[in-house]
Amino acid sequence: MDKRKIIIIFLGIIFYIASAGISYGLFSKGSVVNKKELTSPLSLPSTNKSSDRLTFSQNAPKTEACPLNGAFYSKDQSNWWQKHRPLGVMIENQREARPQSGLSFADVVYEAVAEGGITRFLAVFYCQDAGIVGPVRSARTYFLDFISEYGSYPLYAHVGGANAPGPANALGQITNYGWTGYNDLNQFSIGFPTFWRDYSRQGHTVATEHTMYSTTTKLWDFAAKSRGLTNVDKNGNSWETNFVKYSFKNDDPLSDRGNVNTIHIEFWPKFESYAVDWIYDKTSNSYKRENGGVPHIDRDTGKQLTTKNIVVLFMKETHANDGYENNIHLLYGTTGMGDAIVFRDGKEINATWKKASRTSRTLLFDTNGSPIKFNRGKIWFEILPTYGIVNTK
Repeated sequence: MDKRKIIIIFLGIIFYIASAGISYGLFSKGSVVNKKELTSPLSLPSTNKSSDRLTFSQNAPKTEACPLNGAFYSKDQSNWWQKHRPLGVMIENQREARPQSGLSFADVVYEAVAEGGITRFLAVFYCQDAGIVGPVRSARTYFLDFISEYGSYPLYAHVGGANAPGPANALGQITNYGWTGYNDLNQFSIGFPTFWRDYSRQGHTVATEHTMYSTTTKLWDFAAKSRGLTNVDKNGNSWETNFVKYSFKNDDPLSDRGNVNTIHIEFWPKFESYAVDWIYDKTSNSYKRENGGVPHIDRDTGKQLTTKNIVVLFMKETHANDGYENNIHLLYGTTGMGDAIVFRDGKEINATWKKASRTSRTLLFDTNGSPIKFNRGKIWFEILPTYGIVNTK
């Protein structure tokens, strides 16, 4: 073998070792700590530091009611939202993930424990553009039950999910529902630039699993261009065909508002980092959120999260017993009926929830059996096990 061939072989070996090392560095950063769950190799830095949020004139007459929460917006905004369909995004609430981006602009939010007492959000967007949303995390089966209420083929954005064979197999269920590769927006099959990792967004070092982001516009655009899902599906059917709207009312007059000023919620007793306090502001007739004893802030607005309605749903919580590490996968009895509490206008309303099937709407009734009417604005569902704690003062 001549000297030239030896040099070529030597350089090839050096190139292979270098490229392998770089690949290892990138891909090891992209995997989540939980080794039995699917992992994401994507580890690209964000070049987008703005909120990328579409806004509309605040001076235009607000005459159009959002189908999801009854809030009034302008005709221009209504024309915009009528071109797409509801979008559910899994946003985590691990302490390192705070402050999150986008929760301020969700029309409806569902919060439940994902594992180990740590809650997670299903934020549902339709009538407002949130701009950047995240950190985006993995799917759980009971969140699928809630997003299934939003008409035909609602968009569902997440990063992998529970996939152990058994009743908590969220990824398997997504396939069984006919969502995979269609309305399911799993980052593992989409990737950059619709999703990207931003290691600096929180302003401090965080683990890789807390760094995945997208924007509502990117997700809606991807669904339209790559999946043929706008306000109608590939067969021309509107997402709203079987959607059941809630009933809405105007805020009670100031003189009629109640005096339930603080709502303290513990999903799992003694998990104080994930306990929630809602503080009622009688003047604005809204509730300000605290999480772990401090104001819960939106990363992009710098403002405290608020809501107009709080719905506590008590549901049976069990472990999936699917052989998964430490038996952390949970199940909630999302169908059937159970106790609920609704907070609005500074008042506490004892209620009952009913949900006939996965795709049925979760309906709320007062003690007289009449449907609950919500104030126009954000609705925040708190999903508690039957032993969860709710204290008011």
